[in-house]
Amino acid sequence: MAELDPTGIPGPDPWGPLDRMLEDDPADLYENAPMGYLSMLPDGRIVKINGTFCSWLGRSADSVLGTRFQELLSTGGRVYYETHLTPLMRMQGAVREIALDLVRADGSLLSCLANAVLLRDDEGAPALVRATVFEATARRRYERELLAAQRAAEESERRSVTLQMVVSDLAAATSVADVGAVIVERTAAAFHARGAALVLVEGAQPTTPDLPGLRTLWSQGLAPDLLPELRDAAGSRLAVELERGVRSIVLDDELRAGQPALAAAMAASALLELVIVPVSANGRRLGVLVVALGEGPGDLISLDEPGERTPLHPADVNLLWTIGRQAGQALERARLHEQTTRQAERAAFLLEAARRLAEAADLTRNVERLAGLVVKGLADLCVVDLETEEGLVRPAVRHRDPGRQHLVERLRLHHLPRRATEHPSVRALRAGRTQWIRSVDDEFLRSVAFDEGHLELLRELDLVAVVAVPLTVEGRQLGVLTFANCRERGPLTEADVEVAEQLALQLALVVAKAQRFDLAVRTSHALQGNLLPPAPPAVEGLATAVRYLPATRGVDVGGDFYDVVPLPGDEVGLAVGDVVGHDITAAATMGQLRSVYRALLADGPGPGAVVDRLQTGWPLLGLQRMATALFASLDPASGRLRIASAGHPPPVLVVDGRADFLPVRPSRMLGAPPSAATEWLGVMPPGATLVLFTDGLVESHSADIDEGFDRLLAAASSAGTSEPGELCDHLLRELTGPHRADDIALLALTRC
Repeated sequence: MAELDPTGIPGPDPWGPLDRMLEDDPADLYENAPMGYLSMLPDGRIVKINGTFCSWLGRSADSVLGTRFQELLSTGGRVYYETHLTPLMRMQGAVREIALDLVRADGSLLSCLANAVLLRDDEGAPALVRATVFEATARRRYERELLAAQRAAEESERRSVTLQMVVSDLAAATSVADVGAVIVERTAAAFHARGAALVLVEGAQPTTPDLPGLRTLWSQGLAPDLLPELRDAAGSRLAVELERGVRSIVLDDELRAGQPALAAAMAASALLELVIVPVSANGRRLGVLVVALGEGPGDLISLDEPGERTPLHPADVNLLWTIGRQAGQALERARLHEQTTRQAERAAFLLEAARRLAEAADLTRNVERLAGLVVKGLADLCVVDLETEEGLVRPAVRHRDPGRQHLVERLRLHHLPRRATEHPSVRALRAGRTQWIRSVDDEFLRSVAFDEGHLELLRELDLVAVVAVPLTVEGRQLGVLTFANCRERGPLTEADVEVAEQLALQLALVVAKAQRFDLAVRTSHALQGNLLPPAPPAVEGLATAVRYLPATRGVDVGGDFYDVVPLPGDEVGLAVGDVVGHDITAAATMGQLRSVYRALLADGPGPGAVVDRLQTGWPLLGLQRMATALFASLDPASGRLRIASAGHPPPVLVVDGRADFLPVRPSRMLGAPPSAATEWLGVMPPGATLVLFTDGLVESHSADIDEGFDRLLAAASSAGTSEPGELCDHLLRELTGPHRADDIALLALTRC
């Protein structure tokens, strides 16, 4: 064994105590090693063991020696040892990283990883097994957590796929029966149910007119007597209590005592639970979806005890609730579709309304075009009230008769009051459902008029029927759509009301979309304004200019950035970059990246060091997007220029009217596997202009990017100016148009 000679070390002998420790080292290393050592006979009997292993077990060496190794394992470990580990050892002569659970003296389990080697005698017969055991509690816990996360992700994906399939199939359903088939079949398949049924509210029962009746629209896999028993047990309360949410009827002693007939029907079908899901739309109760869960011949392997059922996961309850709402909306659409197919004129009207709404450029134009279409084909009068931050506004008021348009224009002055009133539009907003006034008389006009002038105006319009439909999306009240007919045209029919509701749904979606877009634009402008740096600071010896243009597609916000930062020693730090994407996430990532860049400048690293630090620390920053960036430092007095690129296009240097790309060699982009940055060093002559840009300036869907680079050099050479602001404006005029597929950041500096 080789050892270091201590004779050359001055002073007292430092090796005396160490020599004694090294002499005892082999035995001590075996006995107190950070892992368990043991030797076993081929049958598993332990013949040698170290102190570490005994301390893990909480047992003495005497009590372990002579014990078979498999007797120290959990029940599952013993089975695995006999059926897998022993045969594998004899075939391969060794095993690696076998996961086992050891049973401690106190009965607790210790998760371990075992490595073992089989030694043979001169005749080749198994003689001894030497094994090392590593404590792996943290690793096993991590693996279990990882497996649980994977299972949760799989369950989430299953629910997402189920909902997507339901929505897709419902979109293709054209009848109420189709909706029933889709909901029942998809739900039963998603929850591995024994069966399912969609039960609808159908008017009132003859014997109990105060309670609604129930009709089975579609059923699959349920015994014929189950739904009647459920209906009798509920006593029609199934429909009355729909607003109570998703409920479960569990086959237990309480159900057997209270509803023996229903319990017997469930037991006969091997059911453990009936899940009752409300089906509703726009606040109206339409019926229930019944899902039957239980044991069946298709359950080849079950982790539940016989006769028991694991409660539904809250996410599954939410999925069922969503399916119920989707079913309700689909039923409403299907019913309307069935009616409109029998009325070609109204179907054509709805199609025309949808076309005009889609063609309009903004919300106000949308509302005006819709009102014009309504008075042309559906009603004499159309009034639209919309909720805004300033309260209710009335953007559209139209009358079929141009001679009476001046009368309805006066209605713009009478905004709907928020106080208690019998006005049908206010009632529709308050109740969240359609208000249909079948007959209008003078008493009704007095109850809704705001004052005498308003009452006289309503009398002049000679109204005979009014319907007000709230504009509702996802439970939000966006406004109200009000139709009315005059005496010449006659009252509104039920079909007119249904078309009005469908039209209100279309308008509500348009209004909601417009509001979301307006919010996104305002949010993006505020975010962009806060994230981008202020105007470049004045630097002696430099003239600077910046330009930023977001993409014209999607939200008006982008992920490109620029920065000019004075550094210690009279140098100036320059940066330009491009985060992948041009949305709010890209802008947020851009703001984080710029903040981190400025923080890195505190200790004065060079551009190459900045790139290296960002690439190395990118996983720790938690940024959601990759990015390209170019960093530089410039000494205005000497013109000394250093540049490093992380996958970013090189800058352009314009000297005496000639533009060229600087030969900056890029490393990999930020967020990619790190690669060492190469720093370019040069001198910027007096009067020269340096242009840093993002690729939105040179990219085009109709041309190769090399053509864009050539156009940039040509435009920079022909600018005829070294003033940075004029040069930036010239480049943007020459290289961009009104429509931009990507964001553009442009930074120009001229050394005076």
